[in-house]
Amino acid sequence: MPTRVTRTTPKPTAARSLRTQHFVSLLDLSPAELTEILQAAMALKKERARGLRNYGATSLAGQHVALLFEKPSLRTRCTFEIAVRELGGDVIAPPQDVAMGEREPIADVARNLERWVSGVVIRTFAQDRLVEFATAAPRLHVVNALTDEEHPCQALADLLTMYEQFGELKGQTMAFVGDGNNVATSLAQGALMLGMHVRLATPVGYDFAPDIEAQLRGVACHGATLEVFRDARAAVDGVAAVYTDAWTSMGQEAEAQQRRKVFAPFQVNEALMQAAGDAVFMHCLPAHRGEEATDEVMDGPASIIFDQAENRLHAQKALLMLLMGRTQ
Repeated sequence: MPTRVTRTTPKPTAARSLRTQHFVSLLDLSPAELTEILQAAMALKKERARGLRNYGATSLAGQHVALLFEKPSLRTRCTFEIAVRELGGDVIAPPQDVAMGEREPIADVARNLERWVSGVVIRTFAQDRLVEFATAAPRLHVVNALTDEEHPCQALADLLTMYEQFGELKGQTMAFVGDGNNVATSLAQGALMLGMHVRLATPVGYDFAPDIEAQLRGVACHGATLEVFRDARAAVDGVAAVYTDAWTSMGQEAEAQQRRKVFAPFQVNEALMQAAGDAVFMHCLPAHRGEEATDEVMDGPASIIFDQAENRLHAQKALLMLLMGRTQ
């Protein structure tokens, strides 16, 4: 059974930037860079809890970051706004109807914004829209705040939360119970890069796409493995963490009724958590309570869902600091 540990926060890392210009995917990072972000986030979190603003406090001084959101957002928008300001930068939020190509081509929007701002955080539907934006404005730093294919900022927060819980992630096992969606993809990328074993418990037809699965197996480090299960109880046996997400994502509302039927055997309830043993429960939120997970689990002692939500702030601060700014 996994053992939870109390971690000592590492000292701030040496000043340097990430090699990537954009953060479109978790795969833009090396395993070492991913680890560096987590360590920087731990340091930022500890300092903030003490009421201090020293580490990275001026790393975005004089810089503006634009938030372009085509989808609703609570955690992502709030935490990015706070993160930019706590790093010494400023935020702008252009109206949605002018920001993502409704009035003019996306490339033209990008070319305008790169004359005014240093970074753009984008939440959109299709990954190719994000890539088009980043390609058109090479001077900008573009951050993926969610697409239909990937959700790398959520994965950073999730990995940080597990890092706090378990310390060394290499050799730990986590189970994602539900749809092999954007959240599952990014989480599996990061977990496998850091040496975690990943199990996906999902109905037939909702697995990772073949090219995604091959990609995931290709980035696994330290002997990490990826397994697909059709039985949720078998998938969670002995894992360190049980993770689930909404069965119906934004844009899939027409499939909601069918998905409820298909995913019913994959609900995370007390019986499933008991089968998992001493595992923590994780959810990226928002949740459809009573569908993918019960209130008893979400509000129970094993739940760390609000730790994940809090860690969106710290992980994204570390990302922006190392991607756009300079550490002190």
